[in-house]
Amino acid sequence: MRQFSVPRRQPAASCLAATAALLLVGCGTVTAAGSGGGAEASGTPGACATPTPTPTATTPGVAQPTGLAQGGVRITVSGPGCAEYEVTNPNGEPYDYTVLFSLRSAQGEVLDNLSRTVTALAPGATEKGRIDLGGPSRTPEPGPPPTLTLPGTRTSTAKPEIAKVRGVPTAEAPNSGGPCPTSGVRLYADEGDAAMGLRVVGLHLRNCGTTPVTLDGYPQVQPLDLDHRPLGGVSVLRGGAGIATGTGADDPPRKFALLPGEGARTTLVWRNTTEAGLGEPLNAPYVRVRATPDAAPVMVTPELDLGTTGRLGAGAWTREDADTRSPSSAPRP
Repeated sequence: MRQFSVPRRQPAASCLAATAALLLVGCGTVTAAGSGGGAEASGTPGACATPTPTPTATTPGVAQPTGLAQGGVRITVSGPGCAEYEVTNPNGEPYDYTVLFSLRSAQGEVLDNLSRTVTALAPGATEKGRIDLGGPSRTPEPGPPPTLTLPGTRTSTAKPEIAKVRGVPTAEAPNSGGPCPTSGVRLYADEGDAAMGLRVVGLHLRNCGTTPVTLDGYPQVQPLDLDHRPLGGVSVLRGGAGIATGTGADDPPRKFALLPGEGARTTLVWRNTTEAGLGEPLNAPYVRVRATPDAAPVMVTPELDLGTTGRLGAGAWTREDADTRSPSSAPRP
């Protein structure tokens, strides 16, 4: 699924999809979109005023409220117009995390969504960040990465909540830019499309190395649950015709070589139909993808909501020119 006071390497371009996304402090880049209007970074402010007790996973007998603590992320301080939070990696290897915060009014209305990603967080490490919810904007000052300030008064009294946390091993993180991975290829998922219960997400592969890459047929696709375990009860189909036609997953498999700089794509297609008597709906936030049987795995986050269908179609690899990608090919984790 990016700001903190201590920056790490530049984040991958892929992030959680959010209706209105705002990058917070830490990676040196601030973007804004959505109903909140434009935003500018402010100078580094003082601490928030009012502590908010947030139980940890080790607090005996106390359940973690998902709005304040979820998946290694905690909102530690909430004061008038600002909040502070921390991300901790409990895993035994570096992880990339993407966090979606929702800002709610006193009536519970979602006013804005804020997306923050931390890359290569070391095992056991914690990084902290801050959200300013209102007040005047100022020109960024030299020094440490700035904190994002949301201008205006509409969000100055908003209460931040943790809406979603997604984490993938850094070694398997999708990559759509920056230095070429040691594998010599980039692989990432786009934002996809959804209509009338039909879901379509593209997987894009780019040869950024120095030698040709041979593709032959279909990628290996493994749906994973929230804990990165293989999700049972899912049939992965070759091609998308068994689910819907005209999705881009219908081309016959063929063998071809990608020269350095060339790209390919495949398409995941599924339905989120839920029917009574067919068991519980299946959800797979993550999918582990291997472009070829011997390729290094990449973990993307297409948020599969398979309903009770239990079926996921994966199309064959087809050529994709870098200059003719559709607008929906914006990256995501």
